[in-house]
Amino acid sequence: MAALKLYVGNKNYSSWSMRPWLAMKAAGIDFTDEVIPFDFPAGNPAIKAISESGTVPVLEHDGLKIGETLAIIEYVAELQPDKRLWPADRKDRALARAYCSEMATGFRALRNAAPMNLRYPRKKLDVGEDVKADIKRIEEIWHKSLSRSGGPFLFGEFTAVDAFFAPVVARFDSYILSEHPVTLAYIKAVKSHPAWIAWATDAAKETWIVPEDEI
Repeated sequence: MAALKLYVGNKNYSSWSMRPWLAMKAAGIDFTDEVIPFDFPAGNPAIKAISESGTVPVLEHDGLKIGETLAIIEYVAELQPDKRLWPADRKDRALARAYCSEMATGFRALRNAAPMNLRYPRKKLDVGEDVKADIKRIEEIWHKSLSRSGGPFLFGEFTAVDAFFAPVVARFDSYILSEHPVTLAYIKAVKSHPAWIAWATDAAKETWIVPEDEI
């Protein structure tokens, strides 16, 4: 099989890059990655050289480049179905995909108010009602899923939907957005996963600073 290569942005900041990287790493899929930092005021021209949209992540495989996070995960899931990127149960897979789609298109207030920044010193962030509404909905998804699955992850084992919510876990943790015990247990589980630890270890070594994400 041709090798898989994933181009990602800064691991400290790039929430969209984090998602397929964690999903693939957690599933035990063999791939290499290359960081293309977005540390220029107008972006990094090197990203445009590998991405038609000028964004990361981008998966490269067998002459094909795929530049959208959910499409990357679906492609790899079809390529290596034995790795079970999605939950095993059909109904669970449908819910997991729906939650990923909601994550991909929603929660803009939270994203804008609380950018992902793994170096951020844990400190409570005062947020408005729009962000509180996002937090409430996210916790509804988490608590309902964990109640159904029994945890520690949304559908029992770590799957693509947990990877999709991982940058939100980072935000909840960094900015202390909830003190609910079920939420805190889920945050702890995700942050304890070897794939998260590997990503965070790489992120801690980076020296690039993106001022707009340093709130």
